[in-house]
Amino acid sequence: MRLKGLTIFVTGGAGFIGSAVLRHLLRNSHARVVNLDKLTYAANLGSLPGATENLNYAFEAQCICDAPGLRRLFDHYQPDAVLNLAAESHVDRSIDGPGEFIQTNIVGTFTLLQEALRYWRTLSPDKRARFRFQHISTDEVFGSLGEEGFFTETTPYSPNSPYSASKASSNHLVRAWHETYELPTLLTNCSNNYGPYHFPEKLIPHMIIKGLAGEQLPVYGDGKNVRDWLYVEDHAKALTLVLEHGAVGETYNIGGRNERTNLHVVETICDLLDDIAPSTDGPRRRLISFVTDRPGHDRRYAIDASKLERDLGWSAVENFESGIEKTVRWYIEQKPWWQAILERRYAANRQGLTK
Repeated sequence: MRLKGLTIFVTGGAGFIGSAVLRHLLRNSHARVVNLDKLTYAANLGSLPGATENLNYAFEAQCICDAPGLRRLFDHYQPDAVLNLAAESHVDRSIDGPGEFIQTNIVGTFTLLQEALRYWRTLSPDKRARFRFQHISTDEVFGSLGEEGFFTETTPYSPNSPYSASKASSNHLVRAWHETYELPTLLTNCSNNYGPYHFPEKLIPHMIIKGLAGEQLPVYGDGKNVRDWLYVEDHAKALTLVLEHGAVGETYNIGGRNERTNLHVVETICDLLDDIAPSTDGPRRRLISFVTDRPGHDRRYAIDASKLERDLGWSAVENFESGIEKTVRWYIEQKPWWQAILERRYAANRQGLTK
């Protein structure tokens, strides 16, 4: 890797995708990695086993909305790159409480951009040329697709939830800071991630944990909403590749080319649980129920990752079948990780229903 000897800030590094990026960097590069995380409800330093013993790792409890705190860290660590993964990301929560999403995803990104720009302007010409600000976003900014077609890097934004609107706004800020101030930025939009260390409120871990407990498996609407599923470790590799080789100012879409309906995903989880951890009560598909749909629920997402594949040579290692089996097995084998979350009185109650 060309990252050897560099110092990289990873914001949101105790979150799901952020921790995967950190694990990948610590395992496969000689970069010095600094994890900046506010440690909100979904953050978990337990998702970084062995990190504290690694001399290339440091942790700072830091909110990206706190400009003085960020300034202190930029001046202290002198980073060569920033990977911004700090975000509020659960659509249902954004419907009930959009304010936190506006604050973190928009104001936080603005604050981080400002402090990165201030720091970047103090660097020598060589270090300026090497510096990168990489912002990690979502395909949800593009809105909903019909039965055909794919999101490309030039698809117009059409967000339909407070979450996706806040991410679209943050993307616009990143682009503007490059065009106006020449900050060397990179932007990625990814499809739905899944894999180990995923917080239990999201679809796949939620269904695995409920299925293991023999509880009802609630599927929104008719279950025919389609998502393109990307194994989180494939995403982490893609983000590192973009950081190393991506062209400044460019956007790259990252997708798994694994379109599946939500119902198919849940049925697959049921079948895998039946195979790996059989229940004496019978097949788990009996637990599936259909509940009131989420307001503004996008019907279909699908990413065209051709630019990333063509220009940077990336391709996903896992298909959906291999990745979902690995994920189900991980949750069965790593019960202490998610059990600790449940014991902190996290309640997987339905959210995002407007009155």
